[in-house]
Amino acid sequence: MASLQDQFLKAGLVDKKKAQSSKKAKNKQHYQQNKGQQQETETDKARKLAEKAKQEQAERSRELNRQQREEADRVAIQAQIRQLITMNRINRSRGELAYQFADGNKIQSIYVTDKLQQQLADGIIAIVRSGEGYELIPRQVIDKIVQRDESCLVILNDSKNEVAAEDDPYADFQIPDDLMW
Repeated sequence: MASLQDQFLKAGLVDKKKAQSSKKAKNKQHYQQNKGQQQETETDKARKLAEKAKQEQAERSRELNRQQREEADRVAIQAQIRQLITMNRINRSRGELAYQFADGNKIQSIYVTDKLQQQLADGIIAIVRSGEGYELIPRQVIDKIVQRDESCLVILNDSKNEVAAEDDPYADFQIPDDLMW
């Protein structure tokens, strides 16, 4: 079966030159359509990649901002703790008794007076970690510090008197709260 163009040529309705130019125009139009589709798919791919990169960048930025906020909050809390300790620490410069306590798995000692030692034993004051050293802080301030960071607290004795069991044979013998080593 011959094409429509060939039939028009045989019938003499169209000359050979016009048929070729029509064929070229048709091929050119077909080429332009295919090229346009390829360009559209490439631009769609580029657009999708750009959107994906933009979303990833936004996610990274959000994560970085969250980490920076957390770090700023941590620094602010540490500054508040330092301020509470420096404003409320108890002067122990005249201490003559070595008060020894366990900090983690190490034995540490600070010098305190008799009155401070009794207050430590009764739970009126506590020992907190301050930088490289230790400070004595009143119990009211300790509660504020523990709300912010529990790891600062080293020693806080309970002031509650425990009720001994009735059948305890050693009930008459009181165990001291603080042993001097």
